[in-house]
Amino acid sequence: MNPVQIKIFEKHSLLIVWDDHSETKINLKYLRDECPCASCKGETVLLKTYRPAKPAKETPGMYKIANIETVGGYAIQITWKDGHNTGLYTWEYLLQLGADQDNKGSHSYENII
Repeated sequence: MNPVQIKIFEKHSLLIVWDDHSETKINLKYLRDECPCASCKGETVLLKTYRPAKPAKETPGMYKIANIETVGGYAIQITWKDGHNTGLYTWEYLLQLGADQDNKGSHSYENII
């Protein structure tokens, strides 16, 4: 499934309209908290796992989007107003976040690739 429209909805959600006409709304706070980049979720290199500490406090603009760019035909890269921009949100990951956001569960990016 591919998106045909991606936009900010009511200042607090990302709205994605898919090519099958279904919609996914993801709260911006949840979207940022589930950023899939290594500095947010961690990574494993040479059998050693790095898990970053949770941010001690909210930074200004942390939960506001400055820009969204598509990456190839498979993902978006979000630039947040605090400057963070290293997470690539694949279509599959966005669908998973939309389905699971009400459960408030933390996701491991590696598990959905």
